[in-house]
Amino acid sequence: MWHRIAAVLVARNREFYRDTAGLIWNIMMPVMMIVAFAFIFGGGPDDLFKVGVLGDPDTAADETGFLATPHVTFVPVTDQDAAVTKIARHQLDLLVDTRGPGGAVTGYWVNPQSPNGQIVERLLLGAHARSAEAAPERRLAAGEALSYADWVLPGVLAMNVMFSSLWGVGWVVVRYRKNGVLRRLKATPLRPLEFLSAQVLSRLLVVMASSVLVYLGALVILDFPMRGSYAALMLIYIAGALCMISLGLLVASRLRTEELADGLLNLMAWPMVLLSGVWFSMEGTSAAAQWVSQLMPLTHVVDAARGIMIDGHGLVQILPQTLLLVALASLLLAAAARLFRWE
Repeated sequence: MWHRIAAVLVARNREFYRDTAGLIWNIMMPVMMIVAFAFIFGGGPDDLFKVGVLGDPDTAADETGFLATPHVTFVPVTDQDAAVTKIARHQLDLLVDTRGPGGAVTGYWVNPQSPNGQIVERLLLGAHARSAEAAPERRLAAGEALSYADWVLPGVLAMNVMFSSLWGVGWVVVRYRKNGVLRRLKATPLRPLEFLSAQVLSRLLVVMASSVLVYLGALVILDFPMRGSYAALMLIYIAGALCMISLGLLVASRLRTEELADGLLNLMAWPMVLLSGVWFSMEGTSAAAQWVSQLMPLTHVVDAARGIMIDGHGLVQILPQTLLLVALASLLLAAAARLFRWE
């Protein structure tokens, strides 16, 4: 018995290390994860507070020196209403207005219920007390804190859509090719675009049905906000699923082994998980990380879904992200059909 087990063990090990692509991926994946975290968080220790600045903090005439306070992240903002809303939800500790004459700090918003906001306000007023500038106008933005669970839920739902879409078609189509299923389909009048379109529609139904179940399960367990339109939320997740499914089909269009397909899908999925704002806000990260984030489809799904559920956005507000995702899905599907091979 033991020699038969040993024979199978040796055969399986040979199969693994002879698959060069899979072996390289198993070695490179941990290294790439470390490099990705260093790329995102390589700026040193995290700052203690986050302050929004209406105007450019680099060019503001700040004679008090407040905008040079260490351990405070100063985030330029252009939308005052959105920034005030973040103050009310404790997502920003303070909002200062530097759009006055000469770029001086003329006013600020603070949430009296925010402990961090109270501390940063003291820093601001202390800096002004040591200077000749007049004290800035105090404005309140009261509101309850947005819990991390409420903030992260739209991203988790989007991440679930991504994983189900990529692996649900990418890995399966490669297995079909390896097992000879595609070779038999080649003998039929079925064309690559027709086969891939059927895969897209089939997987879309499964992904959306499972997403609805996940949403309902979370609704039973958690008391999270849903301030926007359910139609808009469904639309953005459908557009995101179409884009991810098409991406998975493009990866699987010519591959022969599940190991290589799994490696390439991981190579695409994990950077999106890390850089798309699923688990943490990209505000305050490096400029390069934020630029790369905007190139990823998952970023637009997460941003739109978070805007619907938390900020109450409707169909009009998410239209740009929806059109972008649908256009990208069309391009990816066309490329997959062009590159597809049956054998």
